[in-house]
Parts: sequence; structure tokens; C-alpha cells
Amino acid sequence: MRSGAASRLSVGRGLVCVTVAAVAWGTAGATAALAFGTSGLGPLALTFWRMAGGLVLLLAVRAVLPRRPARTRPCEPVRRRAGRVLVTGLGLTVFQAAYFGAVDGTGTAVGTVVTQGAAPVLVALAGRLLLGERLGTGGVVAVTGALAGLAVLMLGGAGSGTVRPMGVAMGLLSAAGYAVLTVYGRFLGREGRDRDAFSTTLTSFAVGTAALLPLAAAEGLWPRTDELPATLGLLAYLVVVPTALSYGLFFAGLTVVRGTTVTVITLLEPVTAAVVAVVLLGERLTATTVLGTAVLLAAVAVLAVTEARGTPAPATAPVGPAGSPDGAGAAQLPARPVR
Repeated sequence: MRSGAASRLSVGRGLVCVTVAAVAWGTAGATAALAFGTSGLGPLALTFWRMAGGLVLLLAVRAVLPRRPARTRPCEPVRRRAGRVLVTGLGLTVFQAAYFGAVDGTGTAVGTVVTQGAAPVLVALAGRLLLGERLGTGGVVAVTGALAGLAVLMLGGAGSGTVRPMGVAMGLLSAAGYAVLTVYGRFLGREGRDRDAFSTTLTSFAVGTAALLPLAAAEGLWPRTDELPATLGLLAYLVVVPTALSYGLFFAGLTVVRGTTVTVITLLEPVTAAVVAVVLLGERLTATTVLGTAVLLAAVAVLAVTEARGTPAPATAPVGPAGSPDGAGAAQLPARPVR
């Protein structure tokens, strides 16, 4: 039985929580693009400030939340615990930093779509190769469709300048970081070594902040002073809304909404990112870019439906380190890349 707010959350409210989180995550790329312009910061420095600010907020939240009784677990050796924290922390760091690199390299709309579309496909493939999870005919079709959509994006958009290979490569690196994070989380779940999502997110932000500090310092840690108020406002929004608030809403919704349903709802993120990029940032999307985007996102939706039919999910899915449902057997689609 769940306690506290989670036990009082209806499925309808859970859906609202996940929807709001997805839309808020969709504004992260646009916020980063604006921050690049006002601050002069690079992707590594911007990610450092986001993770450092998120860490401070998460520590403040933990200080005021009532302590829940910990689940009884066997004692984990220090070396294995350190390895778990480092892998999840560095995986989240690569995912976050490379995503901002994709936004900087090829724009908000395309960078978000590539990351969001490639991540679940890479998770499905890695789960099949490393964990022996079943992919099935529907999964094969979905993976093939995702690759086709990515090819259309690359071949159709590169000539027009709307799609740049280096930015796409950063998006794929971001998706790979998330795949490592998620598949490792499933492995830990099978061994009974998984931890609650909040604690894992907290330690991951701590590892990311420490790992990014020297890299961000080399790139340029401090923003320009001529537009400092605007930069601070953008950083504050980035830390509070698409980070702390969205994580809280997402984890709350995930307690009562099927992981597969969450996956489909969070396709609102790349759609929101594309709309914001076109309307507010003036990014231009060609017909082939839109076609590739549609094929890629449709493939993710097909993969989600395939998983829903093949693997019945409980009303409350256990949450792994990436905020995704853990599962053995059929390759369950991750709830979403935690932006």
C-alpha cells in the first residue's frame, strides 16, 4: 500500500502530472538555446549549472520531506555501491550534457527529436543484446521505422542546413547515455540492488556536478555580465521548472499510470520543443524534416503499444534509476529519458 500523496493521487491526476511534466521538459531545449545566446556559456557549463542548481533544490526537498521507512535490503559492499552510483551518475551526465550539445549543434527541434526518438530504440536493442529481453516482431518493425525516420532527417535536412551532422551525433550520444543508464537500472533491479528514484536522482546530480566542474571550467564556467539578469532568469527557470518541478510531477504520476502510457504521453516533449523552436526561436523545419520527425515518433509510439500488448504492467510499476519501469522478460520501453 502506498502512503502520503501517492496514495491519494487518482489515475486522472497522474495523467495530468505526466502531461505537465512532458510539456515542461519540452521547453528545456528552447531555454538552453536562449541561455547560450545571453550567457556565452557552452553545453558543458550550462549542464553544470543546471545539475548544481537541481542538486541544491533536491537537497532542500529532502530536508523538508518526511522520512519514509527504508526497504529491508542485504548490505551492499562499498565497491559495488560506489560503482552503481558512478555508472548512474555518469550516464545521466552524458545524457544531459550531450542533449544540450545537440540543441547547440543542430537546433532545439531536431536535437530533441533525435534524442527522444533514438533513446527508447537504443534501450530496446541494448536490452535484447545485454539482458536477453525479447524484442518481438513489433519491436523489430518499430526499430526499423525509427532508423528510417532518422535517415530521412539526415538525408533530407542536411542539404537545407536544418539538420547538422555534429548536432545529430550529439543527440545520438545523449540517447546512448540514457540507454546505458536505463539498461543498467534494469540489471540492478534484477539483482535487487535498485534504489528509489529520488535518492538515485539526488546522487546522480551530485556525481554529475562533480564530474562536470573541471570540464565546465575549461569551457568557460562564468556567464557574460552584460546580460546577466536575463541569464540568471533562464537558469532559474531551467533548474526549477523542467528539472525539479517536472521530476516531482513525473515520479508522482508514474506511481499510478502505466509506464507504457507514460511513454506515449511524453511524446508531447519533442512536439512541444518543435512548436516552441519554430514559434519563438524562428527555427525552420523543411517538409523532409517534418516527415522524418513524424516517422521517428510514430516508431516510438508503435514500440510502446507493442510493449503494452506483450508485457502486462502493474498499476504501480517499480521505478528504476532513470525513472523508468524496471522489468524482466519482454523488453519494456523506458518511461522517458529524464531530461
